[in-house]
Amino acid sequence: MRFTRALTVLVALAGWLPGAGMAAQARLAVAANFADAARQLAAEYGRQSGHRIDVSAASTGKLYAQIRHGAPFDALLSADAATPRKLVAEGLADGSTLDDYAVGRLVLWSRDPALVKDGEALLRHGRIERLAIANPELAPYGAAAREVLRHVGRWDALKPRLAMGENIGQATQFVVSGAAPLGLLPRSLVLEARKTTPGSSWEVPASWHAPIVQTAVLMKRGGNNAAARGFLQYLGSPAAKARIRALGYD
Repeated sequence: MRFTRALTVLVALAGWLPGAGMAAQARLAVAANFADAARQLAAEYGRQSGHRIDVSAASTGKLYAQIRHGAPFDALLSADAATPRKLVAEGLADGSTLDDYAVGRLVLWSRDPALVKDGEALLRHGRIERLAIANPELAPYGAAAREVLRHVGRWDALKPRLAMGENIGQATQFVVSGAAPLGLLPRSLVLEARKTTPGSSWEVPASWHAPIVQTAVLMKRGGNNAAARGFLQYLGSPAAKARIRALGYD
């Protein structure tokens, strides 16, 4: 009897211990801007829980299309708030799990240390030979960049000079490689790029575009996946929030 009671207590406790029980695996669809951050967070979550998180990154629009065509993702970390809600409305995601995990900011950045001296003046009427942005039809950061260029009255004039990446990671690489001298890019990716290429930058006022609210949601197919559900809960923890802020997000 004593052995049976002890075993019952141990089983009950096991359900609450990080990493206890059988490890699960989840596949996350992650907006390109958040890919490195998601991998860092997934690694830490894995150490704590024993679960494995695989990250697949692309533009939010491309991920949405993949999910609609049956891609086996357990959760989505979008670069906007609209796409996860659209998936909920379409019956593909669990609306009770919607969570705004980060707010992105745009930065005008160049690898040339002397190019961005007055960012506002440069955007409004400066000479811009080539400007990297993400595709506005696929990537929320690209849509925000288009809003910024419309705000300063130069969208139509600069369209022929845009180096448009399929996602924001590709647009950032255009600037890192020198293919484009300037880019309207996420602060998070600029902070990472500046570790090796300081360059020059200017943070775009948040009022120049709609807020870049990034939302996570659990897919219906991931409803019983302990790794996916646990990771989304971990995203809301104080430790994860502090890491997300340190990586350049509000």
